[in-house]
Amino acid sequence: MYQLIFYKISSLLSKQVPATGIGAFRLAYGLVTLQEIVFLYYFNHLIFDPVPFIDVEFPTITLFLCLWGIAASFIVLGYRYQSALTCNYIFWLVFINFTPMQRDFDGGFDLFMIGTNFFLLFMPGDQAFSLDKLRYKLSTPFIHYSRYPQATVSVLAYYLPVLICLGFLYFDSAIHKMFAEHWRNGLGSWLPSTQPYYVSALDMSWLLNREMVEKAIGYTILVFQFTFMFFFAHRRLRVIYLLIGMSLHLGITLSLNIYPFGMGMLIFYTLLVPFGFWRAMGDRLVAKHPALTVFYDKQCPLCNRTVLILNHFDVFKCIDFKNAQDYAAQYPAMAATSPQTLLTDLYALDNGQRVYSGVDTYIQIFLKMRWLAIVGIILRLPGIYVLAKNKYRAIADARSRVECNTDCLVAAPLSNDTWYQRYFVEMAAQKPKSLIRKLEKILIVIVLLQLNSTIHYGIVYRLDIDTKQSLVTDALAKSSNALLELSQTFLGIAPHALYLHDHFAGYDHILAITYTDAQGKEQWLPFVNEQGRLLAPNWGRVHSMWANIAVTPNINNVRLQKFIMKVTAFWGHEIGLNLNNTTFHIQLKKIDAPSYWVYDQLHRNFAAPWVTIGTVKWTNNVITYDLPNNINSL
Repeated sequence: MYQLIFYKISSLLSKQVPATGIGAFRLAYGLVTLQEIVFLYYFNHLIFDPVPFIDVEFPTITLFLCLWGIAASFIVLGYRYQSALTCNYIFWLVFINFTPMQRDFDGGFDLFMIGTNFFLLFMPGDQAFSLDKLRYKLSTPFIHYSRYPQATVSVLAYYLPVLICLGFLYFDSAIHKMFAEHWRNGLGSWLPSTQPYYVSALDMSWLLNREMVEKAIGYTILVFQFTFMFFFAHRRLRVIYLLIGMSLHLGITLSLNIYPFGMGMLIFYTLLVPFGFWRAMGDRLVAKHPALTVFYDKQCPLCNRTVLILNHFDVFKCIDFKNAQDYAAQYPAMAATSPQTLLTDLYALDNGQRVYSGVDTYIQIFLKMRWLAIVGIILRLPGIYVLAKNKYRAIADARSRVECNTDCLVAAPLSNDTWYQRYFVEMAAQKPKSLIRKLEKILIVIVLLQLNSTIHYGIVYRLDIDTKQSLVTDALAKSSNALLELSQTFLGIAPHALYLHDHFAGYDHILAITYTDAQGKEQWLPFVNEQGRLLAPNWGRVHSMWANIAVTPNINNVRLQKFIMKVTAFWGHEIGLNLNNTTFHIQLKKIDAPSYWVYDQLHRNFAAPWVTIGTVKWTNNVITYDLPNNINSL
C-alpha cells in the first residue's frame, strides 16, 4: 500500500498540465470570500452587536472587515498571492473563533473555506489570471512577452485538494446520511426543498412534485458521494462526476437560501474541468488574427513595460506588439513614416491599413481588446480626448531610452517565492524522493484526522456508543476530541451532517415577526414573509441563525428571545421604526417535514395559517417579551 501511494504521488507530481484551472479556482475562491465579507459588512450590527445599533461591542469591526476585503480582493486579482492568502487565512480563523459568527451565525461553509484556504497556500494559484504574473514580467521589461512559456503545474496540485476537501467530505457526509430515514427513502434533496425556511424565491414545485425523479436524485447523490473519492480522477469518469457535482451544487445555490455553501463547494469543480477544455476555450476565444499591430521603441523601458501591461490584459489576443526598429519596415503602410518619427510615439496599424499614433493608438487598442472597449469610447469624448492627448505628450517627451544589451534581458526578476515553488518545484527538482515521502506522510496524517472525525461523529455518536465504559475507551474519546479541536480549527475537518433526521424530526412549526405601524396596520417585518420564506438578503448565516438555532424542533426560549431581540432591533432600525413606539407580534405556523414523499408539500406548508402567540415591546431601549413558556407544546 505504501509503495502504491509512493508510485501514485510520483506519477502525478511529474505530470505537468496548464495552470489555467488553478488560476480560475483561486479567482472563484476570492470572489466567494469577497461576497461573504460584503454580507458581513451589511449585517455587521445584527451579527456582532450584542444589541444591534444600541449596544455596539465591536466599533472597529467594519475596519477589520474592510482590511479583510482588501486581502480577498488581492486574492481575486492574484496580487501578492502568498501574503494575501496568509492574511485571509488568519482573518477566517479570527472571525470564526473570536466572534459570534460560528456560535450564533454559522454560515455552513466557514470551516470548508478555512480548509480550502489552507490548501491554496500550497497551490500555484499565481500562475494564471494574476497580477503577480505581470509583476514577474515587468521585472524584465526588455524580454518580449512571446518568449515566456505557458505556465504549467503538477497535476497533483489539482487532484490532492479535490481528494481531501471534496472526496473525504462527501464520504463523511454519505455515512451520516445513511442514519437519516428521508435519505434512505431517496428524499434527501426533496425534504429541505419543501420547508419554507429553506427555499429561495425560485419555486421548484415542478420538480418536487415528481416522486420518482426526486428519489432518483436522492439515490444518485448517495452513490455519487460514496464513490467520488475513488473515481473522480479516472479519465473516463471525470466528466460524469464533474457534471453531477456541478448540477448538485448549482441546484443548492439556486433552490435553497444557503447559496454561500453551494457556491463554496461549486468552486472546486474548476479543478475537475478537463485540461483539454481550457485549451479548447482558449482556441475559441482567442482571435485567429490580430486586429491591430502596435509598434513601440524597443530601447524605451516605459514602452516595453506598457506593452507587457497591455498584452497581459489583452485576454482575447487581438493586439500584436512589435518593436519599430526591427519590424516597421516590413509593412508598406508604415513606409511614409520615417524610422526616427516612429520612435517618438506609439504607432498602430489596423487591418484596413490605417495608421494611428499617440492617444489614437491607445483608443484603438482598447476598442480592439473588446472587453475594454468602454475605455476607448470614453477616451474619444472631446474634453477627455484633449486632456489625454496633453498628458500623453508630456509623458512621451520625457521618457528615457537605453541601449539594451544582454544584461537587460537577464535582469533579476521579482522573487516567486511561493510555498508551491519552494516545496513542490525546487524540492521536486533537487530531492524528488524526499518530497514524495513527505507528501505520503502528510496525506496519511490528513486521512487519519478525517477518519477520526468520521468515526467520532459518524459512527460513535450516531450509534450512541458509551465511551466511558472503560479507561481505555474514555482516554481514546478524549484524545479524539483534542484532535478534533485542532483539525477543525486549522484544517476545517468537521462532520458534514447537514439537514439530517435529527434536524427535521419534529420540525412542525415556524415563527415570523409582524409589527403594528403608525397607522395601526399590521405589517410583516422584512425577514420572514407570509409564506414562511426567509426573504433576501436574510440568507446564508442569517438564515442559519433563525432556522437552525432560534427555531428548532425543540425551541429554547432563552435563545429564541435573544434572536428576536436582534432581529427586531436590526430591522426596526433599517426600516426606520421607532422601537420604543412599536409593538411586534410573534406569529406561529404549523408545517410538516415528512420523511416520506407528499405531493405539493411545499405549497401545503406555504398555505398553512399563522397564529399570533405573543408580543414584543421595546421601552427605553430595553426589550420585554410576552411569549408562552413552552412554544413547543402549541
